[in-house]
Amino acid sequence: MTLDLPPAENASLTVEGRRPGCWLKVIEVLLAVVVAAASLTSAYGVLWGNTKIALLPIAAVVAVAMAALAFTRFSAFVLLLLGVRPILDAVKISGKTSGTAAGNTVADRGLDPSALVVVLFLLAAVLWFAARVASGAWVQLSPLSWALLAFLVAGLLSVIAAIKPQASAMEWLRISSVAAMFLVLEQLISSRTTMMRVIAACYVGLLLPVLYTVGGMVLGYQVSEAHSSLSRLSGPFNQSNIFARYLAFLVVFAIAILPYVGRRWRLPLAALTLISIVFMALSVTLTAILGTALAVVLIAVLQRRSRLLVSLVAAGVLALTFLPGLASRLMTLDSEREVGGGASGSSLTWRFQYWAEVLPLANRNPWTGIGLTGTQYLTSEQKQPHNDLIRAYVETGVVGLVAYVAVLVALVVTVRAALRRATAGTLEHAVAAGAAGVVVAFIASSFFANVMSNVVSVWYVVAFVAAAGFVARTGSSESPDADLHLPGADVRPQSPVGV
Repeated sequence: MTLDLPPAENASLTVEGRRPGCWLKVIEVLLAVVVAAASLTSAYGVLWGNTKIALLPIAAVVAVAMAALAFTRFSAFVLLLLGVRPILDAVKISGKTSGTAAGNTVADRGLDPSALVVVLFLLAAVLWFAARVASGAWVQLSPLSWALLAFLVAGLLSVIAAIKPQASAMEWLRISSVAAMFLVLEQLISSRTTMMRVIAACYVGLLLPVLYTVGGMVLGYQVSEAHSSLSRLSGPFNQSNIFARYLAFLVVFAIAILPYVGRRWRLPLAALTLISIVFMALSVTLTAILGTALAVVLIAVLQRRSRLLVSLVAAGVLALTFLPGLASRLMTLDSEREVGGGASGSSLTWRFQYWAEVLPLANRNPWTGIGLTGTQYLTSEQKQPHNDLIRAYVETGVVGLVAYVAVLVALVVTVRAALRRATAGTLEHAVAAGAAGVVVAFIASSFFANVMSNVVSVWYVVAFVAAAGFVARTGSSESPDADLHLPGADVRPQSPVGV
């Protein structure tokens, strides 16, 4: 495996006594055979109208290519994952039932591109991290890393005694990929250049679902879902809530760093952020919208940007004026509805009722819980708890709850340390402020939604926090490196109080 370390940053492992060129020729021949076989199989699937047969060979070829990249250029592989993960749900094979009590099986979800990517990433990350530790060139683990590992152990204990071991094991793998992403990025981000490349990859990832959603609006393919009497934008995802939370985290961080981005990239990032805000409003997801508002207030205070508060109020007025669905959604907060009586909507009353039904489930096994995803198999609603703290307690027990609270505390401690170490008015301080806003939005969502295992959203939370962790270790740079213009960054903002 390649070690992304000097002086042999891109050196590959070779078998002693064999020429690397011979191995490359063998790999090329094998790839040619795989591509040819995949093409024939895919053509057969198209002719016979079988979507899975048509898509799986293509997915296999892509997986082989990504595996080759993972084991030769691991850092590039991680950046690629951050850039393409959000769009993978657009080619989900399992369909709308995935993640429900009826469709949460390996047969339903195991062949999804997103699931295959998680497995590939975990395998490559374990081997890469082991090689890095063996070489002695690894960064000491932060409190957040230890907290994430503790929660993984708690989750694994819950799987052992789970009521649905298969479904719990799949959920544990998703949570493992979140922890692995932070552990990897904590090691990879060792310079300001790498930090900016990671951030740039995150926003390439945002561009793809935005373009996909715009294309759906123009060309007419489905990018929304019907929810009660509302049509809610869902983009490439199968739920509008997932789309909104993903957009919220990217929007919050972009607002913080926008004044510090190089002039070449400032306008494109501003346009992308504005479109994402509109799409988030069209998703009519209150947890994401309110969490974003709280985060923006925090950023305005940390960066002393009074105009940002004015912009937030103006955006709220415009949204309520031109989006009547959003106003009607707010009116459902105190609506009365019995548990089991249909779609949950945004009703707080429903949540309180459902939490009262869910909490006693922990009595089955109070220390290690009923197993990840177990809640949806034991309740009349067949839903997750819509509260990650309750979910941690019920599904992973007291051990898991303590570990999850430790994760939340460690998130706050990390961004706080970055804010203290960074110099106000620098890019590093903007990264710390953006990560703080993202953490606030994440924690706010966790109290009223199912977020902890939502890989497509939480990968970007931990990516931004890993960037803040680098700032906490190194502080602010006196001057940017010469090669930082890939994403572009100025040391000082053009308008310190601007939006």
